[in-house]
Amino acid sequence: MEAYHILIVEDDKEIREGIEIYLKNQGYVVYQAADGEEGLKQIENQEIHLAIVDVMMPKMDGITMMMAVRERGYEFPVIMLSAKSEEVDKIMGLNMGADDYVTKPFTTMELLARVNSHLRRYGRYLEMVDERKTNDKVHVIGGLELNEETVEVFVDGNPVKLTPLEFKILLLLMKNPGRVFSAEEIYERVWNEQAINTDTIMVHIRKIREKIEINPREPKYLKVVWGIGYKIEKQ
Repeated sequence: MEAYHILIVEDDKEIREGIEIYLKNQGYVVYQAADGEEGLKQIENQEIHLAIVDVMMPKMDGITMMMAVRERGYEFPVIMLSAKSEEVDKIMGLNMGADDYVTKPFTTMELLARVNSHLRRYGRYLEMVDERKTNDKVHVIGGLELNEETVEVFVDGNPVKLTPLEFKILLLLMKNPGRVFSAEEIYERVWNEQAINTDTIMVHIRKIREKIEINPREPKYLKVVWGIGYKIEKQ
C-alpha cells in the first residue's frame, strides 16, 4: 500500500514538529493537531493509520479524544504520550482503547520502534479485512468469523472448536444473517433427511451458544425467535 498516515496530537509545538521530522524521514505522511478537538477533525477529514496522542492537552485531553475515536468505530492503533508515569494513568489510557503508552521524556528511537511495530500489526489486520471482503468462503458477523475452507470459527479473534454438525448449523445461519430457520428446516438442510425428531437441534444450538457467546443467556449472535426458530442476528 502507499505510505501510512500518522496523526500527532500534541499541544507542545516543538515536540509535535520534532516527532514529525523523524516520521517523515521514515517515509510516513504526517498530520498535526494541537488538541483533541483538532485531532478528531483531522481523523474525520483524513485517512489515519496510527495516532500519537498526548494525554494532557487544552480544550479536549487525550483520554477524552481516545474514547471518542473508539466510540466512532475507528480501529487504528493509538500511542499515548504523557509526562506522568503513574500506573493508574497507564491503565486508564489503555482501558479507554489505547494500544500503547510512552512516558515523557522519551527517545525518538523508542517512539519510532513502537510506531513501526504497531503499523506492522495494523497492516496485517488491513490485509485480513481486504481478504475477507473478497473471499466468499469467509463469513463475518461482528466479532464472529467462520471460514468454510479451513473449517475454522473465531470469536473476537479467538479460535472456537465446534463439532462438524455444530459447524454446519452455524454455517447455514451465518450465510443467511437475519433469516429465521425453523428447527425442521435446519435438520433437513444439515442432515439431508426428513425431520422426524428435532429435539437434537435445540441441544446443538445450546452448545453452539456456549461456545460463541460471552453470555449464553443474553446472546449477541445466535437468537431464538420464540415459536418460529433460530437466526444469526445481523450486526
